[in-house]
Amino acid sequence: MLNLDTHILLFALEGSLTAREKRVLQREQWGVSSIVLWEIAKLHEKGRIAVGLDSPLLTRILRRIQIWPITREVCLAMLTLDFASDPADELIAATSLTFGVPLLTRDSRIRTSKIVELA
Repeated sequence: MLNLDTHILLFALEGSLTAREKRVLQREQWGVSSIVLWEIAKLHEKGRIAVGLDSPLLTRILRRIQIWPITREVCLAMLTLDFASDPADELIAATSLTFGVPLLTRDSRIRTSKIVELA
């Protein structure tokens, strides 16, 4: 199981993954933090991405993947992170810590972490 950050999920939808990311994603089941849904809604609302939560392709994918909730434990794990970023990225990383799943991300701040397992 992998935890995907928002942009990796969007890159998968639009077909712009790197060769390495494709290989990693083909081998594992996918999951996302529920904050990813909020980020997609906001990015679509602002016109920064074309796909919205009502997209048939996104809807099909979301039906097949794990969506982890933002729990008290996730919020507590967020306080232990060894990097600072925007709250959504911190919640995504904390989701990986809480549920014990590697995170697939291109985010340079998250990638500096010594405690978040990266895919």
